[in-house]
Amino acid sequence: MATIKGRKMLYAIRTTAGQEINVAVMIELRAKAQHYPLYSIIVPDTLRGTIFIEAEAPYHVDRAIYRIKHVRGRIPGLVSIDEIKRHITGGPAQISISPGDTVVIISSPLKGMKAKVVRVDALKNEVTVELLDLPYSHTITLRADYVKLYKKAGEVSK
Repeated sequence: MATIKGRKMLYAIRTTAGQEINVAVMIELRAKAQHYPLYSIIVPDTLRGTIFIEAEAPYHVDRAIYRIKHVRGRIPGLVSIDEIKRHITGGPAQISISPGDTVVIISSPLKGMKAKVVRVDALKNEVTVELLDLPYSHTITLRADYVKLYKKAGEVSK
């Protein structure tokens, strides 16, 4: 798809996971120093290893990312705003788990173990749980999407 002169397009850049902000800062510094026509750099929290750059043409992006550490390359093609809207809108996810609930771990090396929720941190999207399937007490913190509700705190089992 060809770009139209004066029209800004979004391009996706692959980076090393966890280095997105460092890469964005380096690209910004180079773009300012070399006067490259880059209009915005988007670093979504939910998409690791990818940043988005708004520019008129792909060669502007290619020049800006050339030989920057942790850049793995430009993903071919354009990205529509609708494709990245879900990564840049919304706040923290609503967690339906509360302290005292029993959950089952559905991801991580502890998959399948039952645990009791001790604390919920909605801003970080994390839950602290005490494992029930061990003969001793062990507390760990997991991402909230790594657990599934098994039984609410006040619910009586049949």
